[in-house]
Amino acid sequence: MTNEEAKQEIEQLSTKINYHNDLYYQQNTSEISDYEFDQLLEQLIQLEEKFPEFRYPDSPSQRVGGTITKDFTTVFHNYPMLSLSNTYSEEDLTEFDQRVAKALPDQDYEYFCELKFDGVAISLRYEDGLLTLATTRGDGVRGDDITANAKTIRSLPLRVHADNLPTSFEVRGEVFMPRSVFDQLNQEREATGEALLANPRNTTSGTLKMQDSSMVAKRKLDCYLYSLATDGIQIDTHEEAINLLEKWGIQVSPTYQKCRSLQEVLDYINKWEEKRLSLPLDTDGIVIKVNSTQQQKLLGSTAKSPRWAIAYKYKTQSAATILRDITYQVGRTGAITPVANLEPVALAGTVVKRASLHNANEIERLGIRYGDTVFVEKGGEIIPKITGVDESKRPANSQPIQYITYCPECNTPLVRQEGEAVHFCPNQSGCPPQIKGRIEHFIQRNAMNIDSMGKETVALFYEQGLVKTVADLYQLSFDDIFALEGFKEQATQNILDGIDASRQIAFPRVLFALGIRYVGRTVAEKLAGHFLSIEAIAQASYEQLIEVPEIGDRIAQSVVEYFSDPENQQLVNELKEANLQFSLQVDTQSPENQLLSGKTFVVSGVFEQFSREEIKEKVKMHGGKVLSSVSGKLDFLLAGNNMGPAKRKKAESLEVQIISEEEFLAMLD
Repeated sequence: MTNEEAKQEIEQLSTKINYHNDLYYQQNTSEISDYEFDQLLEQLIQLEEKFPEFRYPDSPSQRVGGTITKDFTTVFHNYPMLSLSNTYSEEDLTEFDQRVAKALPDQDYEYFCELKFDGVAISLRYEDGLLTLATTRGDGVRGDDITANAKTIRSLPLRVHADNLPTSFEVRGEVFMPRSVFDQLNQEREATGEALLANPRNTTSGTLKMQDSSMVAKRKLDCYLYSLATDGIQIDTHEEAINLLEKWGIQVSPTYQKCRSLQEVLDYINKWEEKRLSLPLDTDGIVIKVNSTQQQKLLGSTAKSPRWAIAYKYKTQSAATILRDITYQVGRTGAITPVANLEPVALAGTVVKRASLHNANEIERLGIRYGDTVFVEKGGEIIPKITGVDESKRPANSQPIQYITYCPECNTPLVRQEGEAVHFCPNQSGCPPQIKGRIEHFIQRNAMNIDSMGKETVALFYEQGLVKTVADLYQLSFDDIFALEGFKEQATQNILDGIDASRQIAFPRVLFALGIRYVGRTVAEKLAGHFLSIEAIAQASYEQLIEVPEIGDRIAQSVVEYFSDPENQQLVNELKEANLQFSLQVDTQSPENQLLSGKTFVVSGVFEQFSREEIKEKVKMHGGKVLSSVSGKLDFLLAGNNMGPAKRKKAESLEVQIISEEEFLAMLD
């Protein structure tokens, strides 16, 4: 393919992908499947890798991330990002309205109302229609540059196409994590024994400051924009600004309303108090703004907040009910979770019967007792939680709750590791919920994808003594399954076919399927890509494991403990005998792949011809090893532009050779 042909193909693919992206995110419709969309994107990425000179800043390939940001640069805002004054009462809104009327004597005015989303504020700068900068609020005057991470948000246009665009403009909005994404993320963390995330807002904030933008892309953040600032065109009202954003294809929540009086504002607030609970994201109030931009200027601002806007915050919905009992659930990793069983009570549009008590520390902190009248809230309108106790209604002769000391399923004494709040059942091989949980984890879609089985089938196989470990799945015969009640010939064959097909699942997913604590899908991919085989991972020391990017102390220690357990060693051997994939195939015999054999590299900075991840892949392809930190054992520090001075200084002090991108490529030649 010639350069000109490649350029045309890249432009055509980009146009097609942008078209389907706009249909999905702006018009809530789709003409192709997710698989077809991903195939188009993969074609584009492969072409851009072969012809990097045609990889443009607004390419759809930027959505998948890959940029690594060690330090987020501080950037000053062109227009200050002020915070809003808050109120919880209609009386305060009346006073606000009176202040506006007094400051605008003999003038008619109107309000513009918008839902207040519980996310993270962001400012986006566009130059000649191209997204050039994304920053956090920070202190209102300056924030952090998170451009690479913001580009992964699919609903944000990387380039705005519209007539008469101002040369430069900024839009402000709120980045959020949809509830469905948050719930899925917590399910995955629960499956790997990780602590659950508290709420979507905090998760969004942490995601935007992740160093690896490809991991940000997997979090599927979204964004609503609600403000336009520019000196390039005259905008007379906030409503006009919102209409312009919609016209330019920038996502605005359609829940806004113009109100001509305070009473209409109050009606809007009342309308959304319950209705907002049906939205796919968290909201915590209403923002009321004077609509006229000229009147906004007359009203002005204090040092921290505008006088022309105010936020009405809904009170957290709570209810009082009776704690009837506490049950203790055993998870796949043996973690014990206490659950409060409550007298059913209506709360935020649902009937709440249960609430998590998290761990023994939380029970002690609340001072809760059986029969207590407790206050229940829905944190972020999602997860019911007990926030307090009405001790005045406590039953006579009640006693403090004694946390269990034995597993409720297998009666094994519980353990609590130093520094952890959670109790565990250590009986991995004999505790039924743990055994069934590991099998359910193993067969799930993101692991071995044996979709012909389900939770009920796993329970039946376990109870009938057919399956005690995941390796037993590969010993099942037709007669074993067909003999069970309810299994016909086709259903039996489907299960066996699904098990057989799982033998072709790639090594990273097999590693994830093993259910090693703290080893989620992303960590499994990192480990598999670094060590290439299960043998290498099993033999790796703690020090070798933490050298892998994104692998910290807790994960490394968990991996070491897993492979030092004889039962786990036997399980892996049985799965090998079942012909599962336990290695990544790399042509290590090729002379090309031996050029950097035995050499170690730390890659830092921004490069001209390749992304940082592409540079790392080149090191690995040629037999080298990528480390995460500079030490005396390092061979080369591969330095790009804007590399942190501390890393360079440490390399110089240790006399580590520092090479440029050009020198690295010369080594390969």
